[in-house]
Amino acid sequence: MLGVDIRTMTDDEFAQMRQAFADHGVIFLRDQDITPEEHIAFAERWGQINVNRFFTAHDDHPKIAMVVKEPDQTHNIGGGWHADHSYDVEPALGSILVARELPVTGGDTAFASMYAAYEGLDPDLKAHVDTLHAVHSAHHIFGSKSFYGNREDQSQGRIGNADKADRLPDVIHPVVITHPLSGRKALYVNPGFTISIQGMSEEDSKAMLEQLYLHAVQPEFTHEFDWKPGSIAFWDNRAVWHSARNDYQGQRRVMHRITIEGCALSA
Repeated sequence: MLGVDIRTMTDDEFAQMRQAFADHGVIFLRDQDITPEEHIAFAERWGQINVNRFFTAHDDHPKIAMVVKEPDQTHNIGGGWHADHSYDVEPALGSILVARELPVTGGDTAFASMYAAYEGLDPDLKAHVDTLHAVHSAHHIFGSKSFYGNREDQSQGRIGNADKADRLPDVIHPVVITHPLSGRKALYVNPGFTISIQGMSEEDSKAMLEQLYLHAVQPEFTHEFDWKPGSIAFWDNRAVWHSARNDYQGQRRVMHRITIEGCALSA
């Protein structure tokens, strides 16, 4: 959206933004010179803030999660396709990411529309997945036996509370949801946190998920956002996937993220 200052936006401008958010699943904003306090105020206009359990918090603003990659770290956070918080009983509405320190080159974020992915399915496959449910988990990403749980050099200062992830029960969501804001159907599985299709054999479940994942990241369903100073991306975790590019080795990247509480999802 152009010509909007989120610090001073009117109720009419906010209503237009809310509609665009529902329709498209992601909003990109440029030239937003905001403080952490203004970031928090904008997020609270959308709903209650979800204080992240696993990311390191901002020293002065615990509602803000730090998404940082230092020059000596080889792995970034969020480097594969995923939808934040699908492992929760009530998945997050969305996440508001603000650029604070950017590499000279690289560090884009790719987004994929799960509205478009669902609508682009073969009619027979669409009818089939409409009946399915999937299992989502945080254990393999944030738990003590995960990559971050086992690699202190990669998690230090970035990811923690592995014991909380270990205790978090897996959850089940429909493979296709009716989006609570738009009323449109969206594909709701993701490579990051979906671990199986309920009621399927391991082999059949893996094959089905792989088919859906390959379909969802076709170029016609995706867009790559080029970060610049003052950029903000606000995405709906129920309608899009995202993936942070890890193509800026030896450079520092610092982002501030606030996630907003959502609601239970239904088919």
